[in-house]
Amino acid sequence: MPEEVRKYKDQLDGRSMLVKKAKVIPIEFIVRGYLTGSAWAEYKKTGTMHGMPLPEGMVESQRLPQPLVTPSTKAEQGAHDENISPDRAGQLIGSKLYTRVADIALNLYSTAAEYAYSHGLILADTKFEFGLIPSAADTSEDEVILVDEVLTPDSSRYWPLDQYVPGKPQPSFDKQYVRDWLVSVGYRKGLESGPEGNGEGWGIDEAVIQGTQRRYSEAEEMLKNESPEA
Repeated sequence: MPEEVRKYKDQLDGRSMLVKKAKVIPIEFIVRGYLTGSAWAEYKKTGTMHGMPLPEGMVESQRLPQPLVTPSTKAEQGAHDENISPDRAGQLIGSKLYTRVADIALNLYSTAAEYAYSHGLILADTKFEFGLIPSAADTSEDEVILVDEVLTPDSSRYWPLDQYVPGKPQPSFDKQYVRDWLVSVGYRKGLESGPEGNGEGWGIDEAVIQGTQRRYSEAEEMLKNESPEA
């Protein structure tokens, strides 16, 4: 803690956070290990994923030959993120910074995916966001840090390992459950503000809320399990 607030440690303990102001990198680093979601939709049309060619004949939910970083723009509130190619991301933030951060994202994904797999879950994909802060070391490069949520069911796709069958959508512990419900009640692009497009939003059924909570809690318990599967 900074010296000026250290004397208040007892009052602050358990109800405060120490934060740092970061310059947010305006790219979302989505790391995908499996062909699903918007990546599957693109592949069916063009055989690519974020403009990168993939092998022919792949099926939905198939494991990729290796994890790939598929960036998107970080849009302002109310606007839509846009899937872009790694080359385009390098143009936006500089190729050196993009490569540096993409390598960090891949390492984080690989470590997390291995851990999840040992606990009975497949980490199909996840989104990381990063920021820059002045380096504590005597270097000219800023330090890269994680910002926003990390590896939650809101920012990641978790599948039960024992039910994994390539070639179809997978049961999941993430917000895809809510997405699917919204589509079933008429949601489509252009109606983000509500079924009438009037800004009233979408009322979510209590059963959907409870189902989402149950899925998130189940994933949490599996990841916290101290007896990983062999």
